[in-house]
Amino acid sequence: MVFFRSLSAISRLRSRAVQQSSLSNSVRWLHSSELDLKSQMQEIIPEQQDRLKKLKSEHGKVPLGNITVDMVLGGMRGMTGLLWETSLLDANEGIRFRGMSIPECQKVLPSAESGEEPLPEGLLWLLLTGKVPNKEQVCALSKELAHRAAVPDYVYKAIDALPSTAHPMTQFASGVMALQVQSEFQKAYEQGDIHKSKYWEPTFEDALNLIARVPVVASYVYRRMYKDGSIIPLDDSLDYGANFSHMLGYDSPQMKELMRLYVTIHSDHEGGNVSAHAGHLVGSALSDPYLSFAAALNGLAGPLHGLANQEVLLWIKSVVEECGENISKEQLKDYVWKTLNSGKVVPGYGHGVLRKTDPRYICQREFALKHLPDDPLFQLVSKLYEVVPPILTELGKVKNPWPNVDAHSGVLLNYYGLTEARYYTVLFGVSRSLGICSQLIWDRALGLPLERPKSVNMDWLENFMRLNR
Repeated sequence: MVFFRSLSAISRLRSRAVQQSSLSNSVRWLHSSELDLKSQMQEIIPEQQDRLKKLKSEHGKVPLGNITVDMVLGGMRGMTGLLWETSLLDANEGIRFRGMSIPECQKVLPSAESGEEPLPEGLLWLLLTGKVPNKEQVCALSKELAHRAAVPDYVYKAIDALPSTAHPMTQFASGVMALQVQSEFQKAYEQGDIHKSKYWEPTFEDALNLIARVPVVASYVYRRMYKDGSIIPLDDSLDYGANFSHMLGYDSPQMKELMRLYVTIHSDHEGGNVSAHAGHLVGSALSDPYLSFAAALNGLAGPLHGLANQEVLLWIKSVVEECGENISKEQLKDYVWKTLNSGKVVPGYGHGVLRKTDPRYICQREFALKHLPDDPLFQLVSKLYEVVPPILTELGKVKNPWPNVDAHSGVLLNYYGLTEARYYTVLFGVSRSLGICSQLIWDRALGLPLERPKSVNMDWLENFMRLNR
């Protein structure tokens, strides 16, 4: 679902152009409430609550499709069963954030003064409100997130209780769980003096605090594991993506730009993927955003989901180790077949929903063509783009032979010095906080119920088939 369906992409672009023109002359017309994200939410929520009620009362019994045995046995693929407002994934177009494609977001969302890529704060505003923010709104949100980013000492102690060799995602998820001690939602619920129509308000506070703090926790894990524990504090003069890069220890302007792009494009991918669904499922029990997001992170850590991005770079490096950087396309074809014939997959190719090249891959490729066209690993990735899809098509078992977001991100990070592939899923996790937490706020604002689908066993399925022959 997309807010404000009457607004076309063109009207958004025109509105943005007029807005920028006005801002160049004066910002006095901006009221304080227009700079405050929570005030914007308060204005929007009643309209969307009414919209949901109307859908339910007028169309609640309308079927959305048939459920097949294949869907039940095949991970519920293709089964429509979730409301996810912040983004929608089309098999051919890719992801749209509140109706806007990645190229559209790159054009209209504010960027840093010295950059071109969209600021993640701008996307967060878009996800929550359905509106393209202006620069002043994004700047105000950036400052608010920096103000919320203080992490209590006990969070670091919880992480330090783990071996430094523990997987980065284990340490990161443990840190998020430790942050839960300060949950505003849990406090309000336990006090018992908050009406369910107001559940979204403490959820909003938790969500923004969580989004603000996860880069601090994530960078602590990185510095603890790979940089002898020397911690770099947050710089409140920097935007969200640049600050994350800075705290990791990477201050080049291009790496900051990459981090802005990375966080933005990894932020949300509708609600059916493992991490988003896990967060929504746990949140439907009125678990607070910290508990819900920790569950999402544990899903993201799986090899069939977020962990795949570390596998891509490791596989590409194995190609280089065995065949050298100047591998020919014919040699590469042989290596791909060798991988497939050994019972493994080519990491970074295929997707559960997409049936074309992932737009997130394309925008990363464009970034590489602009900033690192001669990098040997990027050139290898480009060759793979030519070699792998025809082989997977020939194999005949893959619905989508095209590269996904994971096929490119590791090579970009590696180029700028962040070479520890084992850590890459943590970057994914920080990014995904924007989308999952935004939807959790809307889950509470719309009063979405406890998720409880029906399960069956094979006896039930066999009996059903016999009775319905």
